[in-house]
Amino acid sequence: MTIQQAITVRHQVEGHVRFEIPKQLCDRDVARRIVAGVLNIEGVYKVDLFNRQRKLSIRFHETVCGFNQLAVLFHQLLVDLDEKDLLTVKVIHKNKARKKISWLRAKLKDNKVGRWVNEKYGDVKETVQAAKVVTKLSIRKPTLFVDNPEKAVINFFNDILVLYLIKLHWVRITQEWIPNPWAFRTQWTAVFYLFYLLMRSRRPK
Repeated sequence: MTIQQAITVRHQVEGHVRFEIPKQLCDRDVARRIVAGVLNIEGVYKVDLFNRQRKLSIRFHETVCGFNQLAVLFHQLLVDLDEKDLLTVKVIHKNKARKKISWLRAKLKDNKVGRWVNEKYGDVKETVQAAKVVTKLSIRKPTLFVDNPEKAVINFFNDILVLYLIKLHWVRITQEWIPNPWAFRTQWTAVFYLFYLLMRSRRPK
């Protein structure tokens, strides 16, 4: 099946026609050539090519160029572009571009700056996720925001701080503090005191 045979008319009224086109013609470079070629047809004043919907909309003046004449000229345009090999999607160039982007990503990942950025991005992402969890828990107690908004805000940020500190020291907690609690007794004392302050702040006056 040729490209011309794969094109079907989906809508046609006076001065307007909409074609369904094959995916090959939706490539950015190919689509630009088609739109420019159709606009050069006398009587055509507007052309829209929707890549995702695979639609080509053409608006034209019937008195200057009728639908049948437009269809013939459009067909001839595709033939000319096909003979010049201008309807072929340049897959090679796209693959080269993808490889270049992948190479840059790998280079940045191996770079010290790239590793630092990725690490900080992960920290921020996890902190945001923790904030979402805390927010959901806070929403379950809406009366606190109404009765004492200042205390509600303080509690919220206290929870965020605790979650961040746990995340920051999680590796040391699991690999050092838990196996050797006595060696890290001062750290455990600080942890218990932190939770004591947190629970004390939540107690009603």
